[in-house]
Amino acid sequence: MLALAMLSVALSGLPGWGKLVLASAAMALVLASRMRQTTPPASVGWSPDAGWLLLGRDGVETPAVLASHRMLAGCLVLELRVGERRQVLWLLPDNSDPDTRRRLRMRLAAGQGVPSPPAI
Repeated sequence: MLALAMLSVALSGLPGWGKLVLASAAMALVLASRMRQTTPPASVGWSPDAGWLLLGRDGVETPAVLASHRMLAGCLVLELRVGERRQVLWLLPDNSDPDTRRRLRMRLAAGQGVPSPPAI
């Protein structure tokens, strides 16, 4: 996509300094958006003891908190929070067998995937 943006700047009728400014701005925007992007986890797990864990591609486990969940067109959408970052995961019907998906939906409906409020 960056190559297409650079091509359009090069083919534009702008003077040389205008092309340089526009190309620099486009590259800065692309770099800024790349730095904000999170890499998707290799796998996600939940247990009653540890809660939600995201396993990164580098093998590092990161604890997460379930912010919300919903069903959309047969897909289960989980919104997990890791600190200030948000990770949205789409579990499509072919990601797992129907029994595993049913059990996960039942646990989420019962509130087992959401952390308990702190005791006072």
